[in-house]
Amino acid sequence: MLLHMKRARWLPRVHQQYLARPLSTTSPDYPPPTNSSLPAQPFSTAHSHTAAGAQDEVSRLAAQPLPEFTLKDLVRHGYPPLTPQALLSSARYTRNLLPLRLARRILALRNLPFIIVSNPHISEIYNNYIHSLRLILTTPHNHPTTLAEEAVFTSILTEIVKTHANTIPTLAKGFIECKKYIGAEEVTAFLERHLRARIGTRLLAEQHIALRHETVGEDGKMLDHRKHKHKRGGSWQRKKGNRDSDDDDAEFLTQQQKQSSSGSSGPGGAYIGTIDTQLLPSRIISSCSAFVGGICELRYGLRPRLIIDGHTAAVFPYIPVHLEYIITELLKNAFRATIENPSSSAGAKFEDTPTPGAADYDADTGGDPSLPPVTVTLAVTSPTDAGDKVLSIRIRDRGGGISPEAVEHIWKYSFSTFGDANGGAGDEEEQNPMNMNMGMDLSVDGVAAGAGGGSIAGLGYGLPLSRAYAEYFGGSLSLQSCFGWGTDVYLTLKSVDVDDID
Repeated sequence: MLLHMKRARWLPRVHQQYLARPLSTTSPDYPPPTNSSLPAQPFSTAHSHTAAGAQDEVSRLAAQPLPEFTLKDLVRHGYPPLTPQALLSSARYTRNLLPLRLARRILALRNLPFIIVSNPHISEIYNNYIHSLRLILTTPHNHPTTLAEEAVFTSILTEIVKTHANTIPTLAKGFIECKKYIGAEEVTAFLERHLRARIGTRLLAEQHIALRHETVGEDGKMLDHRKHKHKRGGSWQRKKGNRDSDDDDAEFLTQQQKQSSSGSSGPGGAYIGTIDTQLLPSRIISSCSAFVGGICELRYGLRPRLIIDGHTAAVFPYIPVHLEYIITELLKNAFRATIENPSSSAGAKFEDTPTPGAADYDADTGGDPSLPPVTVTLAVTSPTDAGDKVLSIRIRDRGGGISPEAVEHIWKYSFSTFGDANGGAGDEEEQNPMNMNMGMDLSVDGVAAGAGGGSIAGLGYGLPLSRAYAEYFGGSLSLQSCFGWGTDVYLTLKSVDVDDID
């Protein structure tokens, strides 16, 4: 497949000329940039020394040790606006890691069976990775070294993020079309590795993009980091003593609403790049509940009530878009199960029980009282000896649970697509009840840089992808089903203590 990239006007002329080239061309009239002689196709009949050298370059990069990064690495430069030295350090860190990660994805795609990688959708993804690796290698190793170079580098990162915005749905379409030639287990294994790696690659790029936006003004000038003081607020416990009661939670929650994950980014705000250091999980849950509840009302004419209890005032530094995606998926499953399986609550009456400290976030007042409520319980621990804070979330529903036969399949990508020759949505709902799309158009790519996302609704990716997001920084996602009654889902996330960061 020939993939022609559009010219990006904001790049320097040398990059514009490069982007204007067809990625699949092998003509000598289009010499690749220095140190980026990479193959344009995952399959080729050309056997020149140049092609062999390009293959070796990808293999060389993919064979290098890949340093892991943690949330501590993402916040190590402190609150923006950064100093020029810190901004350049962040750029170099990103530049040196991205080629290794991209090369490994190229090699993984290249190692797929020929008939799979020949599919137009899979080939498009391969070409996107080749394009991104070529582009990132136009910046030499251990560069940028000046602010002007950093500006160009950030523009390159923005282009890369946009290029890969629709990777997940495009891959899904490709594997659906190739389901006769590859087994479900092999697809799941590939997607598990590929999508987990993609989380880190995308986050690296978006973190630096966000740090630059919070450090450089609209006029292109560096903001004075000495004139901007961040809004650190409180930690999960109030500065003056521990929380003595749930009433303290309610009071603290009200005070923190204006400093939570919405409206506090930018210079002097609570964000460090993509990480909200004053994120309120209860507020994220409430927002996701309103979204999922609205979809339920459109489709079913009613919605369950949501109760949030536990540490409702807890502040937990984390990446909001990751938590939003996970919670939306989990509430989607819980709400639909509650509505579609009323047998477990036949003859029961459910009365609202006020939950101390949760009043401001239990805003789903339109819930149907004839349905059992969905209860979300929060718990946040103080930093451990390793410096980690731990957020535990339990989502409990009384939607009938999951049959023992289906439980073993719920973590598989596209289970219904590969488990049935027809790949019908009806089979998905019977065989994999935790991957129900409810007609939603969910995006996992509309993150910090404002890149557009693609729909993965109905593809069976929701739950396994949620687990991938949870586990990336040491968290977990599991469930316990009481078939005939309901399901408990347990989400654990780890963060870092940011109280000592300047």
